[in-house]
Amino acid sequence: MTTPRIVSETKILFGKPTIAGTRISVELILEELADGASVDDLLREYSHLNREQILEAVRYAAQVIRNDVFYPLAPVLT
Repeated sequence: MTTPRIVSETKILFGKPTIAGTRISVELILEELADGASVDDLLREYSHLNREQILEAVRYAAQVIRNDVFYPLAPVLT
C-alpha cells in the first residue's frame, strides 16, 4: 500500500514506508508522537516536512492497522 505522500522503496530504509522524497519513516513519526512530540515539534525538528506529510503518515499507519490481523494482548495484572 502506498499513497502519493508515503512510499516504500527497497533501497531506502530497506523498504520501510517513508514520507516521499525523504528518508523519514512512518515508524519514526509514530515513535516521536508516541514519545510526546507534537506535530509542531516535528515541524521544527524536520523543517523540510509539512503538516500534511506528518498527518498522512498517521493516516497510513491507521489504514495498515485497520487491514491487519489483531492478536489479543495479555491482560494487565494490577
